[in-house]
Amino acid sequence: MSLTLVDEGEQASLAQHGMWITERMGAGGRVYHMPLAVWFDGPLDTDRLLSACGAVVEAHPALAAALVERDGALGRVPAAVVPPIRFQDASGSDPAGLIDRETGLGLDLRTGPLARFTLLRLAPERHVLVFVAHHAVFDGMSKDILVRDLAAAYAGRPLAPLPITYGDAVAEENARVAERLDAAAGFWRSRWRDRQDLLLPGLTTPSTRAAAGEAVDFAIGPDLAATAERIGVTRFELVLAALHTLLHAYGNDGAAVAVDVSTRTERTRDHIGLFVNELPLTVTPEGAFAGPFAGLARAVRDELRAVYRYRQVPLARAVGGVSPRTALTPVSVSYRRRVGDVPDFPGLGVSVDWMMFNQAVRGTLHLQMVDGPDGVAARFQFNPAILGRAHCQAVTGHLLTLLDAVAAHPDAEISDLPLPAPVGVSAASPAPQASPVQAAGTEAAGTEAVPYVEEVGEIWCEVLGRTGIGPDEDLFDLGGHSLSITQIIAKVRERMDVELPFDVFFDAPTIAGVAEEIARMKEETC
Repeated sequence: MSLTLVDEGEQASLAQHGMWITERMGAGGRVYHMPLAVWFDGPLDTDRLLSACGAVVEAHPALAAALVERDGALGRVPAAVVPPIRFQDASGSDPAGLIDRETGLGLDLRTGPLARFTLLRLAPERHVLVFVAHHAVFDGMSKDILVRDLAAAYAGRPLAPLPITYGDAVAEENARVAERLDAAAGFWRSRWRDRQDLLLPGLTTPSTRAAAGEAVDFAIGPDLAATAERIGVTRFELVLAALHTLLHAYGNDGAAVAVDVSTRTERTRDHIGLFVNELPLTVTPEGAFAGPFAGLARAVRDELRAVYRYRQVPLARAVGGVSPRTALTPVSVSYRRRVGDVPDFPGLGVSVDWMMFNQAVRGTLHLQMVDGPDGVAARFQFNPAILGRAHCQAVTGHLLTLLDAVAAHPDAEISDLPLPAPVGVSAASPAPQASPVQAAGTEAAGTEAVPYVEEVGEIWCEVLGRTGIGPDEDLFDLGGHSLSITQIIAKVRERMDVELPFDVFFDAPTIAGVAEEIARMKEETC
């Protein structure tokens, strides 16, 4: 198969950089796998479909890229392993087990592959195409583009050329971030508080780390559209307002919910790739939960649209104190609107699992919604180690009860709606424990005993553009982010001949902590 691959040296997007750092720290994995299953009934031409998969990869070279760090900068290069496209006769096998196996196979950001196509024959006229891609090159809207282009290629229609290369799209997006960075910093200064506390029924300890996950699926009632129109908000804004109302009823004061926001433009609307930013939304007006629900929903609308002005600026670039993580806040939401039916594959009956679950959750609780022609399909993904299934089902029931009540009485006061009782004492993420180096660093004598502190301190000052950084100051509190980590590692490699592990910035993100790790590594090589 001939592929139009990414050019050498193209820059990675900021979102890709954040995912790459999280992966290198060992905190990503399956949570970044984005699977999709397309089911075919009828006389499928398997060779034709496999060729269509190849045509999609050629039309969307982001799928055939890899991410490589060179001299402190992350670039996109041709993957050493391009997306495999394979066929397997699985007649008589358990399709669920085969699909789960395929979605769990490794995707390596450094070498590829970053996507896989596997066509499974389950019966003479029953097939399923299992596709999985790394989130660094794929997002929710990419699913629609993938199926659309597969259908076109299978039907023998040429795929339209993209109006802009992926590399140029990334360069334009990064330029827009640089242009709006100062304004975004001012916007978030009064809004962002990195709070990890959370109250949910049965929750033990909230998390913003990826973990094996489970899911509770449900559908949101057909009255949603009419209710939203009557209040003057979108369907997404209505559900988001209901979720905030529910969190407030549980006892969460000023809780932020992370929202997936599209960064696509007219020039990138047909690209397969990563065009998403995660930003927090907090209900800010004083006393917003004391009045009518419609007023709260409109306040959510106004705040969300204010956030949209900075949709392309990652929060970590605008403010300090945001460490690499798979979820910005313990509770997060993604919403995607689908318009139209499944594209036509000639002679075949086709259905698509648009919400295929990757068996992982990026934080404590994630609400996923796909608003399609048949209604709003929804799913709560949760971490069963800290939130039991029965408790997640209770949260689901509370949300649906609230939405039904709002549909029946859109002008109701919040106090008159059927809300659950407060949960009680807030669960909170455990405070990070100081490493032995950090603890010793609080005493001058202990810090001086750690070698390489001065050399590491010089590197930090260069990277962060600061002077006089203390040995025990946290990198992220100083405004550091994923790019800072990459640059520090590159300078340590160049000047001290040490390849720092990325996880040291999880465990001890201080000058003293990094210096101790360097000393340990040098001692091991002696």
